[in-house]
Amino acid sequence: MTTPVLSMANVTSGYRGIPAIRDISFEVLPGEIVAILGANGAGKSTTLLTLAGVLTPISGAVEALGAPVAGGKPHLVSRRGVCLVPDNRAVLSGLTVRENLAVALSRATARKSTEVALDLFPPLRKKLDIRAGLLSGGEQQMLAVGRALSREAKAILIDEMSMGLAPVVAQSLAPPVRRAATELGVGVLLVEQHTDLALDIADRAIVLSHGEIRLAGSAAELGKRRDLLEASYLGEVDPAAIGE
Repeated sequence: MTTPVLSMANVTSGYRGIPAIRDISFEVLPGEIVAILGANGAGKSTTLLTLAGVLTPISGAVEALGAPVAGGKPHLVSRRGVCLVPDNRAVLSGLTVRENLAVALSRATARKSTEVALDLFPPLRKKLDIRAGLLSGGEQQMLAVGRALSREAKAILIDEMSMGLAPVVAQSLAPPVRRAATELGVGVLLVEQHTDLALDIADRAIVLSHGEIRLAGSAAELGKRRDLLEASYLGEVDPAAIGE
């Protein structure tokens, strides 16, 4: 059996002992894209931060690449090959695109890994010597995801890839993320408010409402059941309904 790159088993997590997500269980396999959908405040970002080791779960088990995630030690999770792309992108604005892609890598590894990112995001090739702070929002998002891939990530957590971007720009980011999963075997957990964008590239999707999973299934199935999808955002659907 394939070992999941990310998994949660009955996880409750939150802030200062107050749960924001409750009894969450799912896994992400190598080469798979799993989308987490839901309204603002549903617990999507809390889920990502718990998997990344930023938050310590109140209960339950969190694993990354087959080993337990130590809450409060995100640097250890990152070294294992799990990269978080936050909603603010967190590019190093004073460094060039080339320097952003090469940061924390050896010179030899940087050359090889940078080519992987540029192959997925060709528009960055013409921007290599431009400071990241001067890039457009879409280019910064390309850089943020490309930088994660430059570190040879085994799993990427992307928080709101389309935030602040025009629809056409957001849609241009989807195919490279799909390629990274399919061709490189990267497991991707994608938090996204743009439902159509997420379902177009995801293999499976999970809908959170008020910190609980309300609906889960293949992206294709969920795309056909918009009635259930809309109801799940409001917490008005039984999780088993997708099988009906």
